[in-house]
Amino acid sequence: MSNNSETHFLDWVRDAHAMEKQAESMLEKMASRLEHYPDLKLRVEQHIDETRQHQVLVQSVIDRYSTSQSVLKNIAGKISAFGQAMGGMMVEDEVVKGAISGNVFEHLEIASYTSLIAAAQHLNDHESVDIFNRIREQEIAMAEWTLNNLPVVTEQYLVRSATPGVEAKK
Repeated sequence: MSNNSETHFLDWVRDAHAMEKQAESMLEKMASRLEHYPDLKLRVEQHIDETRQHQVLVQSVIDRYSTSQSVLKNIAGKISAFGQAMGGMMVEDEVVKGAISGNVFEHLEIASYTSLIAAAQHLNDHESVDIFNRIREQEIAMAEWTLNNLPVVTEQYLVRSATPGVEAKK
């Protein structure tokens, strides 16, 4: 195990922690505005709970490597533009674009955890491999749910949008 490999791994774990914090913020904003899409709101709220659990699990990996929280690298800036696109929307078709953006962000998380699993395997860190596999499975489930439900959300939006006097955007 090279020290350089461990340094990269810890950087990526810190990035994952910041990514989960960003995900929580985006999902909370989305859930707070969803009024007319109860299935989507329920699934987003469920994933907020999962995301909070992910933060604890990722922090446990950081803690095992005795890394100070004060040196956590914050990558929120790297993904804040994306977060604004998903979390800060107030456009008419916000719910549809939010569902699409949510799916894209889930795939970013899946890719990040796939890389972390490979790095943890390289370091023979089986505990981290297990943690990241567990998190990745939940991210995959959310990505599949959003993709499978996108047609329903889109149809609901179009029907609401075509109905006079009915708000469609949230």
